Amino acid sequence: MKSITQHYINGRFTESHGTETMALIDPTNKNCIGQVSLGDEEDARAAIHAAQEAFPAFSRSSVAERAELLQRLHEAVLDREEDHIAARIEEYGGVSLHTRFSVRGAAKIFTNMKKTLEGYAFSKPLGKAVLSMKPVGVAGLITPWNAAIFMICNKLAPAIAAGCTAVVKPSEFSAIQTRVLAECIHAAGVPAGVVNLVNGRGDVVGAELVRNPLIAKFSFTGSTAVGKSILRGAADTVKRVTLELGGKSPHIVLDDADFDKAAAFALEAAFRNNGQACIAGSRLLVPEPRLKEMEAALLRALPSWKVGNTREEDTRIGPLVNEKQYARVQEYILKGRAEGAELLAGGPGHPSGLESGWFVKPTIFVKVENRMTIAREEIFGPVLCVIPYKTEEEAVRIANDTTYGLQGWISASDPARGLAVAERIEAGAVMINKSFDMLDEAGVPMGGFKQSGLGREFGVFGLEEYLEPQAVFV
Repeated sequence: MKSITQHYINGRFTESHGTETMALIDPTNKNCIGQVSLGDEEDARAAIHAAQEAFPAFSRSSVAERAELLQRLHEAVLDREEDHIAARIEEYGGVSLHTRFSVRGAAKIFTNMKKTLEGYAFSKPLGKAVLSMKPVGVAGLITPWNAAIFMICNKLAPAIAAGCTAVVKPSEFSAIQTRVLAECIHAAGVPAGVVNLVNGRGDVVGAELVRNPLIAKFSFTGSTAVGKSILRGAADTVKRVTLELGGKSPHIVLDDADFDKAAAFALEAAFRNNGQACIAGSRLLVPEPRLKEMEAALLRALPSWKVGNTREEDTRIGPLVNEKQYARVQEYILKGRAEGAELLAGGPGHPSGLESGWFVKPTIFVKVENRMTIAREEIFGPVLCVIPYKTEEEAVRIANDTTYGLQGWISASDPARGLAVAERIEAGAVMINKSFDMLDEAGVPMGGFKQSGLGREFGVFGLEEYLEPQAVFV
């Protein structure tokens, strides 16, 4: 049993002032593995004050100093790689292969941002003025449970590179994982107050970050509904806001695609990370004349997606994170059937032999219409909707017929044709015959169109989310 009673504030592990506790549950067997003390407004204010006190000195640190700090953070995360993996498997139900990918990706974020920082001009002439890029101030960062340390590192790296200090409110469901990360931050020698981490509920600690006037910048990854409430709250103090929100991403299979390859790619896009991914390709658009061919290809590819023990290397789908998430996905599966979609595979209930955890059958619906609830709303589980289309133009129309615009996926044998379709998709990123390698060292930006968010992360675009331009006329 693990008992997490401390926050990380002003360079120290500090006992929680808040007294509410929450049990931490292993989703593979529903056993209690520990508990976390949840912070209150006083804990949040202490962290904000520490960040505010640290900001003047850190904002004046040199590029070389901040680059060295990013390098140390990279090394500190990798030094604890096995601890991160063990915590994510136990607390989240992440499968071994994806968990290692996620942890190494989190570490790589720091060196990628170091490269961006070292090549960035913070001051340059512009006409008769000198343009200087200034750190915006104290950043409040709220991160989700489906990619706990990855998302924290993703937000901390540009904040640090810009010269901002930060207060992080991670998901309370990720307390074991984020404790290990806090220990890495401490081991890296981050100056006191530059990075602070407070466990707590969104409506308590998160709400204090949103309303507190000392927070100048806010970055949130999570649901669109919560993102909207944060945006409304941030308006009172005119905070700068970055939001990476939900998605209902289309995956268009063009008629020239190799359907066996496309089916394998489709399941990867939809089911990776147990289907708990905002960028998941959960709507598979297939040429109507070849629908049966795709159904057969999906059934051939599905057995490789083993559900089960997350510590076994060949397991590809683990449990959902908690009972609430399991119940939510079950409701969507039942609603899909009620609205007229048909099951090609999976369905309600647990996979056989896995009744002890929050496991879901990998589910594929066919005869789905884009108006159906399962095609409109983010399910956040291993559920794929197959939607037929008659023409390429109709495929693009269906793909864009959504309030979201985070990600798109395309399967095509002709890359040029795939690119031509991609340019018509209303999404922040489109993957053509390519999966989840978003950590391009060139700093390719990630973020959403429409209700999938505001702003961008990674590279120069991510760095500038934490900077304000100042024009000085000489």
